[in-house]
Amino acid sequence: KMSFIDNLHFDQNGLIPAIAQDWLDGSILMMAWMNKESLIKTLESGEVHYWSRSRKELWHKGKTSGHFQKLKGIRTDCDLDAILLSIEQVGSIACHTGKRSCFFKDLETNQEDISPPSDSCSELFRVIQNRKSNPEEGSYTNSLLKEGDNKILKKIGEETAEFIMACKDKDSNSMANEAADMVFHLQVALAHQNVSWTEVLQVLAKRRGGPRRNQ
Repeated sequence: KMSFIDNLHFDQNGLIPAIAQDWLDGSILMMAWMNKESLIKTLESGEVHYWSRSRKELWHKGKTSGHFQKLKGIRTDCDLDAILLSIEQVGSIACHTGKRSCFFKDLETNQEDISPPSDSCSELFRVIQNRKSNPEEGSYTNSLLKEGDNKILKKIGEETAEFIMACKDKDSNSMANEAADMVFHLQVALAHQNVSWTEVLQVLAKRRGGPRRNQ
C-alpha cells in the first residue's frame, strides 16, 4: 500500500506539497507540506499528518483545534511531485482563521468569501440557502420558499413531467435544461425542509462501491 511513496519526487528538503480537497464537493481547503514520515503516519492512522516547516516537526492536523482531516483517498500528479488528499474535514473548518478554506480571498474583487468554489450543485444550494436567510425582493427562489410545500412540490412534479417528455422526444438540449430545473426545484425543497445538499452527497458517496441491487 505504501510502496508508491518511494516513487515520489520529494524536494531537496525531503518535502512534497499536499493539497487537501473536500471529498464530497471538491472544494480546495488548504495546502501544506508532507515528508515521508508524515505521509506514512497519515496512511497508518487514516488522519492527515503534515510536516510543519516553521516548527520542524510532525503536525497532526486538528490535534489542537479538533478539526481533524479524515483521509478518504490519495492521488499524485503526473510528475509525482505533488499530492492530492481527498479528505473529510471535521467541523468543516480547515483554516486556522476559522474559515472553511485557506483560499478565501478573491484577488479580483479583494473580497473575502468563507465558501470556497466547489461543484455547481453545491454552489447552487449555497445560493438557495442564502436566499432563505437573506430574502431578496423579486427573487423566484424566495417566492417558492414563501409559498411553501404546495408550490414547491407542484413545481417538482411539473419539471419532472417536462424532463420525461424531453427524453421521449430525444431532445438532448431540452433534457439538459429540464434536468437542471429539476435539480434546482429539488434543492429548494431540501432547503425548505432544512435538509442540506451535503447530506445528499453523503448518501451518494456511501452508495459508491456498495452492494449492487439485483433489481
